[in-house]
Amino acid sequence: MNFSARLYKKTAHYLTAGYLLAIAIQAFGSDDNASQAIRQSFAASPSACAATLAAAGTAGSSLLHEFYAQEAFLPLWQEPSRRAALLHELEQLADDGLNPNEYRLDSLRTPLPKGIQQRACADLLISHSYLLALQHLSRGRVAQESLEPFWRAPGSDSPTPRHSVLSLAVQGLDNLPAAFATARPTLFQYQQLRRAYAERRRLPLSEWPAIPGGRLLRPDMRDARVPLLIERLAAEGYIDERPAVASDRYDAALVAAMQRFQTRHGLQADGLIGPDSLTALNTSAAARLAQLRVNLERWRWLAGDIEAQTLLVNIAGGQLGYYRDHQLLWQGRAQVGRPERQTPQLKSLVSRLTLNPTWTVPPTIMREDKLPEIRRDLGYLASHQLRVLDRDGNPLDPTKVDWQHPGGIILRQDAGPKNPLGQLVIRFANPFSVYLHDTPSQHLFSKSPRAFSSGCVRIEGIVELLDTLLPADDCAEIARLLASGETREFPLRERLPIVLAYWTAEVDADGELILRNDLYARDQNVLAALQRHTY
Repeated sequence: MNFSARLYKKTAHYLTAGYLLAIAIQAFGSDDNASQAIRQSFAASPSACAATLAAAGTAGSSLLHEFYAQEAFLPLWQEPSRRAALLHELEQLADDGLNPNEYRLDSLRTPLPKGIQQRACADLLISHSYLLALQHLSRGRVAQESLEPFWRAPGSDSPTPRHSVLSLAVQGLDNLPAAFATARPTLFQYQQLRRAYAERRRLPLSEWPAIPGGRLLRPDMRDARVPLLIERLAAEGYIDERPAVASDRYDAALVAAMQRFQTRHGLQADGLIGPDSLTALNTSAAARLAQLRVNLERWRWLAGDIEAQTLLVNIAGGQLGYYRDHQLLWQGRAQVGRPERQTPQLKSLVSRLTLNPTWTVPPTIMREDKLPEIRRDLGYLASHQLRVLDRDGNPLDPTKVDWQHPGGIILRQDAGPKNPLGQLVIRFANPFSVYLHDTPSQHLFSKSPRAFSSGCVRIEGIVELLDTLLPADDCAEIARLLASGETREFPLRERLPIVLAYWTAEVDADGELILRNDLYARDQNVLAALQRHTY
């Protein structure tokens, strides 16, 4: 290229840039005028952008003001390429189970108005959508506390707190994809569940027949519902080929398909079809898709509580996992609270172990379970190895207690093989008097769902868990103390974060999507909240 050509090209470039700048200034006046219009929108009473600020709410309006204050109140969305980038990121929120239309995509798809004040209001509206989206993506679309209360112990905050919405928004203006990627939880479970939801929401929803209730269906039985079962399992690919001749026999091939279905739905894979399996079979494809959406929201709530090293209990799934560096090192089955005595959601710090524990009967169990039995038969105390104590721990004569009004007493069971707490209790501060513990009821771990307790969490193989959890010399000392049979407290060298949480959909270690029945019937409330509009 000769000198004249290069000069021509350079001159054309500056002329084009100057022309575009002139258009921008003409459209929005000068930077000073634009900034003044945005400042006045916050300061004036009533504001020229009252509708936009009202939509943001008091807290949102304050965040919006702080956001613009950090940017010298300059307009932020006048550049078409930035608006297009934001539009693209907002549209992708559909894969997160969020509704993109909630973020007023029309304000990004239509040209900005011409008047200075109108353009200022449009700029504010787009910023509100931007801030709202980052908040929903990083913290959750709805308030967890109003739906599924979650208690956090003082001092249990993560040492690496999440980015604030404001810092995400300011830093992300020049790289919107990075802002949204940073806001989105990086947890394996969230990322995998998002992928599963994105794939499923793009597919036509399958349909299958409802299977009526009836007697427990066992292998090799004949039942008029078997053809419906075949059709149901074939609809999701659990049966490769339907039998050429219709049969009402629940044969071996169908049992094997049903066991695969049960495994994928967190049920006991025994091939028996009872109420829990029928519930899973009769849940529609649309409801399962909504279930993924609900659990994406739950993982957004949890994102700030799951630390690199965490004991994590899935209440709905009856499982405990121990994570180190976010890698699953140990997993075991758990028994959790019955629906009428639900295990609470919480985050705390494990501080100590109780070895060969005694069991002091909690007030609720005393009132609702033990007292009715004792009133019927005083011999219940001896047969269950329960001692009666006063508040100071002094023994009382059971025959001299007024069991109709037994105020001021304690029921306690000594350590031993029949003690409900087994050999070991893992303790952490909480107001619910719950803990993890061993149990003599080992046979119940083979069931699913495993909702048998009064709120505490029973762990299968809890003593073996310690081999992964603690240093070898601590484990040797614990083994010695357990063998002594004496009740001892064993403080941990370092406090360990523990989270008890509820979710009904997850991707397991093998990459399989597990869709569980809703043990505590909570999914529908979360879904209804997600579907409510906020504008």
